[in-house]
Amino acid sequence: MFTIGDFAQHGRVSVRMLRHYDAIGLLRPAHVDLSTNYRYYEAEQLARLNRVIALKDLGFTLQQIRSILDDRVSAEELRGMLRLRRAELEAVVAETTARLAQVETRLRTIESEGHMPGDDIVMKSLPPVRLAELTGTAESFDPQHIGPVVGPLFDELCRRLDAAGVARNGPGLARYEEAPQEGAIIVHAGFPVAVDSLGLGDVRLVDLPGVDRAATVVHRGSMDDVLPAAQHLARWIDAHGHRPAGLPRELSLACPDDRAQWVTEIQAPLAAAD
Repeated sequence: MFTIGDFAQHGRVSVRMLRHYDAIGLLRPAHVDLSTNYRYYEAEQLARLNRVIALKDLGFTLQQIRSILDDRVSAEELRGMLRLRRAELEAVVAETTARLAQVETRLRTIESEGHMPGDDIVMKSLPPVRLAELTGTAESFDPQHIGPVVGPLFDELCRRLDAAGVARNGPGLARYEEAPQEGAIIVHAGFPVAVDSLGLGDVRLVDLPGVDRAATVVHRGSMDDVLPAAQHLARWIDAHGHRPAGLPRELSLACPDDRAQWVTEIQAPLAAAD
């Protein structure tokens, strides 16, 4: 047998923790000397201690841990519970990481206010174009909601066009419109094509009319970080007395595997001058 001090060292826990576990009935010593009240533990009890620590580190309360262990859960059942708990924690970490990325983007947007040059805005007309399009719906116009929708739409559209032997005659164009649901956005992902018909299910052939005037700016980097450029464009439009005519479009000029190397032209159609 081990004294409580020796057992604590072998288990890599504190003596105080072992005393607490004893007090709540979670891990009783194998023997207590009635004359000295010294606690003694057996090596086999390390197995229970390991389970207690693992479950505690995964966020279970001590009461939950006691119930689990007293029900004599098998090692395989315990592994299954731990895998499930690990998946839950990984999801929380992923969500937190995404939120931190959003905060970082907003901070960069705030820091760039008033520092981006106005001469990078280009006024131009946009020619009419025939597009093969797939459509989806995003929760909002926030990049965190647009990305998970527009990316898969372009991937699926590429797959279908390639399978049908339909050539893409230019870079991809993402365009947006407000959905009937409040705050939601209809997402259109399209490629220019030179065909008169398509037999590809819900892939639509759309003749997008030309735009007489559009304010444009080139964004370099992941579309997750597009906010500073998009708001810079919006400020320029307002400062020069223009009015937008619908939501901006995004023309993908370069989309290498490294998203940090993406080049995208943001196109904001403008209303006709009064």
